[in-house]
Amino acid sequence: MFASLNTNTMRKPEVFDNELQELANFAKVISHPARLAILKYLAETKTCISGNISDKLPLSRTTVSQHLKELRNMGLIHGEIDGLKINYCLCGSTINSNLEKFEEFFNQIKTADNNCETVC
Repeated sequence: MFASLNTNTMRKPEVFDNELQELANFAKVISHPARLAILKYLAETKTCISGNISDKLPLSRTTVSQHLKELRNMGLIHGEIDGLKINYCLCGSTINSNLEKFEEFFNQIKTADNNCETVC
């Protein structure tokens, strides 16, 4: 799961295995409400033009572009150039793959019997 840990390396992500790093990256990308709003908008519209996305959010086009870039880099969306516009779509297979990994990770945690007597 992780390499030997000491206080000098605790903040470095490379001490953790690739699976944990991938889960953390996915969580980081979807942790911003603007990115969740973009994903939700794309789900509702199936495809759209990038300009339309910034019209639907209380953010500047530049800020929306930065969030689109994060989603694109994670593979959650893709864009096709259509003249001067970019049509963005959801990448269902990548979304499903990440959700399956997340579900598997949390299923391991919630089914673990750690003999904790404190009720949370």
